[in-house]
Amino acid sequence: MAKNTKKPLVHLFDSHVYIFRAWVTLPDMPAPDGRPTGAAYGFANTLLRYLADEDPDHAACCFDYAMTSFRNEVFPPYKSSRGEEAPPDLVPQFDMAKDAAWGIGLGAFEQSNYEADDVIGTMVDQLVDQGARVRVISADKDLAQLVTEDGSVTLYDLQRDTHMDADGVREKFGVDPAQIPDYLALVGDKVDDLPGVPGYGKKSAAIALNAFGRLEDIPDDPAGWNGVEVRGAKRLATNMAAHREQALQIRELATVVREVPGIEAPLDAVAWQGADRERFPDLCEALGWGRIATRAHRWA
Repeated sequence: MAKNTKKPLVHLFDSHVYIFRAWVTLPDMPAPDGRPTGAAYGFANTLLRYLADEDPDHAACCFDYAMTSFRNEVFPPYKSSRGEEAPPDLVPQFDMAKDAAWGIGLGAFEQSNYEADDVIGTMVDQLVDQGARVRVISADKDLAQLVTEDGSVTLYDLQRDTHMDADGVREKFGVDPAQIPDYLALVGDKVDDLPGVPGYGKKSAAIALNAFGRLEDIPDDPAGWNGVEVRGAKRLATNMAAHREQALQIRELATVVREVPGIEAPLDAVAWQGADRERFPDLCEALGWGRIATRAHRWA
């Protein structure tokens, strides 16, 4: 892919998406000391393959600090189906994955009580303010809200090899990037255990937001829906009236925090020089990862 020399492009990984994916798809791959390493190995391999394909000048990894965040304090059912702790064989692999990121030469950013989404949102704003473009690497639809109209921030689904700009967000969800939290508040999010407003599906939510803009402006009175071409307008208005407070709370939960305390992302902190010649091979040897250390595309 040709590089834009006018504005640096920063690649930000939503790391836990790819750690969990590797945990589901790969065997345990025990280290010499017996610890399972399959998820961390898969994550490291994903990073190495991506870096070899893209040859970026700037890249970093963002991590969830824990399985819970401030959102669980606001709304205890949030992601409750996942539990408060990761599976025992996965827990130690988060630190392995961070060690692998550092060994490969990528910063590992996280913050207590926040999710990787919030760290990414904070870094995106700081990096764009410095004149950079940002590609967020994730399959998480919540992060579509970070996509910008001017193309400075895009979302890339690595598994599907699909890039999403603002028009792509509209094509997929039927709403603008900035409306994604409102959209999720209407349709709900099963992955995050967030309820929606009864009666609102993907199509009716998009129609309502295109007609009225925000949750606050969706009428309780069916008469306010006159001229809006949607089925069951009376039911949608009634349900909105009954569930508005819930919807506003869910929107708050679905909104990415853009000012996480303690997160600083100057451009030089996300510059990628290559893998650490000592740290990465030593880590691979300790974990019994064989020849993966030879796959580093660039060495610092």
